[in-house]
Amino acid sequence: MQYDRIDARILGIVQKNNRLTSEVIGEMVGLSATACQRRLKRLRSERIIEADVSILSAKAVGRPIQMLVMVTLERERSDIIDKFKKAVKSSPEVVNGFYVTGDADFVLYISARTMEDYEQFTRRFFYENSDIKGFKTMVVMDRVKAGFAVPVEIPHEE
Repeated sequence: MQYDRIDARILGIVQKNNRLTSEVIGEMVGLSATACQRRLKRLRSERIIEADVSILSAKAVGRPIQMLVMVTLERERSDIIDKFKKAVKSSPEVVNGFYVTGDADFVLYISARTMEDYEQFTRRFFYENSDIKGFKTMVVMDRVKAGFAVPVEIPHEE
């Protein structure tokens, strides 16, 4: 997976706004629309661009309660970790899930319509799972920043 300086500029642009046309992006980086399309296609096929998404307002779509949950597993065995990863991926309430080091094994970002809905989720997802030792919930008071943009290193040309 390699990219050059022009790819880096394209990546920076599409992270901020992926609705721009290839013509507009091409003008911004000094390429034709066709050349820009080819680069975008390659960046997607090489999984440098993993997905094109829209960031929604959780409140606007009826899920105003947001939590960060630290989950600790009973035992750290690969089959238990894999099983929990699968549960995280298949649960629509879990917006983001991270397998982490430190005090917890996983950190989950969860959205809910109400605290009652979240309580039902905890019963189903945590309490009924004997592989979970414990979990701690932090309720989000304000989403200060939302996004997936990562800094793009510009490669040095030799």
